[in-house]
Amino acid sequence: MSLISTMRDLHRRKARERRGLTLAEGVRLVEEALAAGVRLRGAAVAPALEGTPRGAALKSRLEAQAVPVEVVSDADLATLADTEHPQGVVAVIEPAAWTLDQVALDPRAVVLVLDGVQDPGNVGAVARAALGLGAAGLVTLTGTADLTSPKALRGSMGALFRLPAVSATPEEFLAWAGRHQLPLWAAAMDGEPLRAVRRDGPVALLLGNEGAGLRPELLAAAARTVSIPLAGGVESLNVAVAAGIFLYEVTGER
Repeated sequence: MSLISTMRDLHRRKARERRGLTLAEGVRLVEEALAAGVRLRGAAVAPALEGTPRGAALKSRLEAQAVPVEVVSDADLATLADTEHPQGVVAVIEPAAWTLDQVALDPRAVVLVLDGVQDPGNVGAVARAALGLGAAGLVTLTGTADLTSPKALRGSMGALFRLPAVSATPEEFLAWAGRHQLPLWAAAMDGEPLRAVRRDGPVALLLGNEGAGLRPELLAAAARTVSIPLAGGVESLNVAVAAGIFLYEVTGER
């Protein structure tokens, strides 16, 4: 299959899962992929890329690293991209395939777990916060947006190229946590105020979507529930905002 046909195919989640490939759009994200050592299978570039010194330098870098480059028109590139302004470049990348056992559980590790978070932009933003605040890894459970979604990659600003990020079923996650005796803390509106809780080892922090929350089997397995106290009349926070607050509080206990 040609590079262009592959790019069109990778807009479908099933194709990304089958091929183990996805798309990176825009100068910043392709730069981040190269910096993280992600394998690039090829790139489509348009004249707009060389309209800035940074874009021209990126094209030269792709060619210097022997990444197959196909030159297309700006109009054709727009049909390959997920965004309205792909900045003249779309690349096919081979993201790392992490497993749960590759998440390092040192004595201060915090693993962030998402359950049923369906917006890929939110998943990407959570990954960005997780990397920036020192989480050991991110686990997305069944029903959560695809980690290889181009929108998730953009939302992560490259964090998903560096952070151990694993998709798993709830059964797989609970079995892994059980083997490692990893305590589970579930985020819930009626939980203990987070600042009143202290930990003495690694922990997995579980967040659900804003509407349904966490599935019952996860709540049943949790050692405790924790919450972020909110002002009166406010029911919830965006999951990415909540993840950042939880991580700041929990990883700050050093």
